[in-house]
Formats: sequence, C-alpha cells, structure tokens
Amino acid sequence: MNAKTLYVLIAAAVVAVGAAIGLHDWRQPKTEFDEQAKPLLPTLRDHVNDVSGVKLTGAGGKVIATLSRNKDGWGIAERAGYPADVTKLRDFLIRLDRATLIEPKTDNPKRYSDIGVGDVKDAQAKGVLVELSGLSGPVALIVGDYSAPSGGTFVRRDGEASSWLASGSLIPVKTVTDWEQRELVDIAPNRIASIVLRSPDGKTLTMSKRQQNDPNFDIADIPKGREANPGVAAMLSASLSGMKIDDVASAKDQPVPAQGYNAKYVTFDGVTINATGWTKDGKDYVQLSAALDQAIADAWVGQEQAKAAYDAAAQAAHSASTPAKSNDTHSDQEAAEAAPKPLAVSDPSKDRKDRLDAANKEVVALNKNFSGWTFVVPNSTFSNMSKNMNDVLKPLDVKKPAAANGKSANVSADAIFGPKPR
Repeated sequence: MNAKTLYVLIAAAVVAVGAAIGLHDWRQPKTEFDEQAKPLLPTLRDHVNDVSGVKLTGAGGKVIATLSRNKDGWGIAERAGYPADVTKLRDFLIRLDRATLIEPKTDNPKRYSDIGVGDVKDAQAKGVLVELSGLSGPVALIVGDYSAPSGGTFVRRDGEASSWLASGSLIPVKTVTDWEQRELVDIAPNRIASIVLRSPDGKTLTMSKRQQNDPNFDIADIPKGREANPGVAAMLSASLSGMKIDDVASAKDQPVPAQGYNAKYVTFDGVTINATGWTKDGKDYVQLSAALDQAIADAWVGQEQAKAAYDAAAQAAHSASTPAKSNDTHSDQEAAEAAPKPLAVSDPSKDRKDRLDAANKEVVALNKNFSGWTFVVPNSTFSNMSKNMNDVLKPLDVKKPAAANGKSANVSADAIFGPKPR
C-alpha cells in the first residue's frame, strides 16, 4: 500500500466517523439542560414596546392589577383607568425580557409550593400569575420565590410541568396601589406667593409674601399678644412640593362632602391650586384643581421684564464707564455692547407670550393629573392643608424691663407664685 492510498483511506474514515457522530447527535433527544441560558420568555424578547396589557393575579385567583395601554398611556382598570407608574412597569417588563433560564427545577406539582410556583387559584399560593398581551402569542408564567444565593427567581411557564430558576429578580409588586402613579404635583416652596386656608367652621388663615426672596410670610389679622412662627409658615409653603398620594378613587365614587377644609395656593406667576380636603373612615381625602390668575400673571410678567430691562441698562452703564483695556477693535466695552440682550428686552411681546404660554401649559398639565379624581393623601399632607391661625402663631416675645443697673431684671418664681410647697 503506497502513501497516497493510505491518506485516502484515513480521510474516508474521518468523514465516516464524523457523519456517525452527527447522526447520533441529531437523533439524540433534547434534554431540559439544552434550554439553559435561553430567554425565559422568547415571545417577549426585544418586544417590550409591543406589550399592550399586563394582568397580575395572586392567591385565591384574586386579580391584583390589570394594566392596559391606551392613547393616553397606561391605566389601571381597578382604579377606573388612573395612570400607572410607567417607570415601574417598564422596569418590570425589561427584567422579564432580559431573564434567561439558569437550571430546571421540580416538575412535581406537590413540590411547587416549596418554591412558590403553585397554581394561584390556591388560597395559600405565594406566587403571582403574570399574563402579557399584545405580543405575537399569549405569554403567561407564575413568578415564585426569589433565590438570594443564586440571584434568580423560581418560575413556571404556563402549560409546562417543569419549573425553572431564571436569572434576576422578577417578583412584581403585589398591591394595586404600588402600581399607581404616586407623584401628583411638585411646586417649589419659593414659588408660593400666598396661601389661604379655611376650616369648616369658616375661620380663615391668610399668609402672603410681597417678594419672592422675602424670608418669611406675613400673616393677616394676628391677634394681640401673638406673633408668627416662621418655621410652621414655611412648612405650609412646602405642601405642594413633591406631593405624593397613597391611593386614588374616581371623584364620582368619592365625592366632596358638604363640609370640608379648603386651601388655596397662588404662585408668584399666577398659577393657582385649589384643594378641598376631608377625613372619612380614617383616611384623608383631597380633590384639587388648577387655574391661572390672569391679573397676577400679567403683573408678574411686567415685573420680570422690568428687572431684565434694569439689569441690561445697568450692564450697559457699567460697560460705558469701564475704560477699554486695549486699543483692539473688539474691546471689552464693545463686546459687552454687542452681547445679545435677553428676550424680555429685545422682544418684550414675544417674551410675554412665552411666559404666559408656559404658565397656561403648566395649568393644563396639572388639571390633567387632578381632573376626575379623589386622592388619598398622607396625614402629614392633609395636616398642612388644614392648619388654622393657632397652628402658625406663638406667644409674642416680650422683652423684660431693664433693671436700674442696666441689666435685665430677673423676677423669681417665688415672687410671682409664692414659695414652693415643701
């Protein structure tokens, strides 16, 4: 046998062995381990934006929340369509989208409850059934317990006996209130020009500032012997700053009672927030509305434009009185004079329109949040909206008369109340 014939035989043998191995692999049945590192939900992968509905069901088959996408965004069916927290929802969907299978777990129904993937119809079920709509096919899985050591979550896909450990924390929040959009309004305290609070008994507390940089509020009709407590007054101006809700209901289902507290907040640029609050069954409720006080808004624009004009004139005067540092054509003075003027000076009409448009746009956005809803608010928020005159005042600090030697006279308690009993 020559060398050429030997090489041909060796090559043929290698091809035959390779074909045999390939045939063996093709006929070999796939195991669960072949699924590892694959997407938990292939239908969802890279299609988060296609999801149009999310339904969460807990123990006893009780629906936790039904979230649906509409032309205005995402709403919660159990809260009459109130907006859902889109950031929280998207984060949850992305975690599901990125999740991969780590390893198979039990396929014994008697062991499902050990890792929280039992049927949610069971009153003692620990998991949550997650159903997604809007994709190319139905997607449903039971999300069970979180496994801290592995950093994964136990899950069982709909229609499958086998459960899995999937990557990441996939447990959704399990109360409908946690899916609500909690942030309601955010108006900085330094924007508040006046506050009027009226109690159900008709008593009114009125606070105001003349200028935005005034350190304290003036309080109207302070009785003799009392003075403002600046700390409390400042706290009231923060009532609309980062205001969040605890829950929400349709205004039709939770209407305003005959008697309630009223609060009115007006900003320096004329944005006005009106609130009516009351307490029922241990919860504090409030309804709100927004409007623009045109007179205040017009006055504010005038003031802001006058400030801008004054600042521009002062800058020009300063530049004119400052000698040029060199004989260069582009001196500091010329550069200052050539600098673009603020819109309030260069085009007051457009500046006025822009400012008023911005204020009106804010009012529209606020009413979009407020209209048609009654909000359950934290007690601290309600408390600030229901304060009265006594809450913001303190006894007037009376200076003690100076003694003959120029020092403050110290009057002993014994002189006033008599000697302490022994």
